[in-house]
Amino acid sequence: MQLIQELRQKQPLVHCMTNFVVANFQANGLLAIGASPVMADAVEEAEDIAKIAACSILNIGTLKQQTVDAMILAGKSARAAGKPVVLDPVGAGATAFRKASVLKVLDEVDITLIRCNTGELAAIADVPWAAKGVDAGEGSADIVSIAKKTALKYNCLVAVSGEVDLVTDGHSTLSITGGHPMMTTITGTGCLLSSVTGAFLSVGMEHPLEAVADALSFYKRAGEQTAKVSRGPGDFAVNFLNTLYTLDNERKTISVY
Repeated sequence: MQLIQELRQKQPLVHCMTNFVVANFQANGLLAIGASPVMADAVEEAEDIAKIAACSILNIGTLKQQTVDAMILAGKSARAAGKPVVLDPVGAGATAFRKASVLKVLDEVDITLIRCNTGELAAIADVPWAAKGVDAGEGSADIVSIAKKTALKYNCLVAVSGEVDLVTDGHSTLSITGGHPMMTTITGTGCLLSSVTGAFLSVGMEHPLEAVADALSFYKRAGEQTAKVSRGPGDFAVNFLNTLYTLDNERKTISVY
């Protein structure tokens, strides 16, 4: 059985500690793939929610110190219960506070997957990079090598999104082609992707590297299909949710290197 089909059968509860810019889109996207979202970031309940959820997503998009504290509590609780935790280090290099917060989470929580763009990865690895706010920016570093070193350092998977996505455990690396440039014209596609990878991991932890690759491939195919029936960002956002709802997964775009 393909993971997307198993996911739709199990309807995993996905705990999202996310930013207010994308919360609605993220929740609707999870519903569209068959998962059940819960958006809870209060310190008072973070541990309890993470314990019962199938996975937890820690997204630092609109960051406050209390949020960081709650994420650490949730991450520890989820991992103690054997559940995967995905860290989305949104704009990690934009400010000292963001970078320090990401490194603190990585230091205190046994993260399962870092799902990031190239600029965010460079910030985590302390590699020079011309990041642009929360966008990827530009640089000339060897992203595959940095991703592998980061995965080994934090004993986790690292997935880097871009024109070609990659995911690595530090030893094996998979690359995923596809997608469409229109995916970058609406806010929340990256944040939703982190939640989708978490949902796939929740039903595919026996083979986590492949589960993340499946999620990335599924998401890129959704972008391709949506672009065919969309005129611009406005209807792309709506059509993307419809595509997520109907699309089955095919692993035709994954390469090993």
